[in-house]
Amino acid sequence: MKNKLTVVALAGVVVVGAAAAAVPASAAPAKAEPTRCHTADLKAGFATGGDARPEMGQSEKQTQAYIWFTNQSKRTCTLSGFAGVDMVGAQQSDGTWSLARSSKAPVKMTLEQGDTVDFSITLLPVAESTPQKEKFVPAKFLVTPPNETKHFTLTWPFGGQILKQDGATHPATYLNPIGR
Repeated sequence: MKNKLTVVALAGVVVVGAAAAAVPASAAPAKAEPTRCHTADLKAGFATGGDARPEMGQSEKQTQAYIWFTNQSKRTCTLSGFAGVDMVGAQQSDGTWSLARSSKAPVKMTLEQGDTVDFSITLLPVAESTPQKEKFVPAKFLVTPPNETKHFTLTWPFGGQILKQDGATHPATYLNPIGR
């Protein structure tokens, strides 16, 4: 009787062992998805290369400025949506202008360590001769990554002035989502 129990017990161990070996690879634990980037994970700045510079010396059409975020953390993270952008004016009458968002759909961007992504700001420059009350002269940009509360303070490096439409429903100066 003792031998029969041992054989049954051993057979059970063999069956359990075989079942464990037969688990498909798809049942293995999945690698965790990267979480969103935080302000502390990033550095930011204006793209200032030749074709990235906005055409602030003209006043016939809209132009674009680009702001970039680089993942400086040691982990992979994601950015999706719109940054918060507040322009601080150089003139006493300018104050701060919180830019409206475009209607473009955001996409999720995955940034590995050292990766950079940008977004564009569409601007409508005006001539220097435009009356002061109709123009906004940018000095600084307060840029907050999506879903964050801490911002970067960037000095506007391009000069010029923008048609003041800070109260307009559909201003000609607005921002686009990350990656666009």
